Amino acid sequence: MTSPARKHFEKTTAALQAEEGSGQERSLANANQYELMLVKLAADKRRLSETQSMEARAVIKRELLPDYTAWVDGVIEGDQGVQDNVLMTVMVWHIDAGNLAEAIKIAAYAIKHKLKMPDQYQRQTAVVIAEEIADFYLKAHNAKEPIDIEIIRKAMDVTLDQDMPDEVKAKLYKVLGYALLTDESLVPYELTRLNYALDCFTRAYKLHEKSGVKKDIEYVQRQLKNLAAQTAA
Repeated sequence: MTSPARKHFEKTTAALQAEEGSGQERSLANANQYELMLVKLAADKRRLSETQSMEARAVIKRELLPDYTAWVDGVIEGDQGVQDNVLMTVMVWHIDAGNLAEAIKIAAYAIKHKLKMPDQYQRQTAVVIAEEIADFYLKAHNAKEPIDIEIIRKAMDVTLDQDMPDEVKAKLYKVLGYALLTDESLVPYELTRLNYALDCFTRAYKLHEKSGVKKDIEYVQRQLKNLAAQTAA
C-alpha cells in the first residue's frame, strides 16, 4: 500500500521535474525522499526571498506548510531521531504562520532526539521555540490580542528543563503572567490567578532584572491589596 507520505514525495518529484526540466529530472530520479524535500524547501525559500514584507511572508508560509504535513507526520511517527533540516525549518515556519501548537509538537520531537537547528538560526532548538513563541505572544499582548495560556504552558513544559539563557526563560514567565491577567475564564479565581501572575513576574525579574516586569509586579501587588480590602469590608 502506498503511504500518504510516499504519495506526497511522488507528487513533489513530479512537480519539480516538470518545472525544472530534463536535467533536474535525471538528478531527482536518483534522490532519496529527504533529498527531494530539501529540493522543495530550497525552492520555497527562493520564493520567500523574493518578498521583503514579513507579514506577506507569513501568508506565503501558511500556503506552503500543508505541502510538508505528510513529511512531518511521517518523521514524528517513525521516531528515528535523525537530523532533519526540513523538519526544523518547518517548525519555525509554523511559528511565523501562527500555528504554534504544531510548532510545539515538532519541538517536542526535536528536543527529545537532540536535533539541531539549521545553521542560519544560530540558536539551540529549545531557545528558538521558547523565544519565538514568547515573542509572538508579547507582540500579541502589546496589540491587545489574546494569549493562549495552554500554548504557553506547553512551550514551557517542552523547553524549561533545557539549557538556555535566563533572558529567554524570563520571557516565557513574563508572557505567562500576561496570559493569567488577561484570561477572562480565570476571573472567578481572582486571588489564585493574581498570586500566580505575581509569581510569574517575580520569577521573570529574578531571571533577568531587565525583563521589563517591575511595573507588572507593582500592578499585581496593588490588585491583591485591593482584593484583600474588598474581602475584609
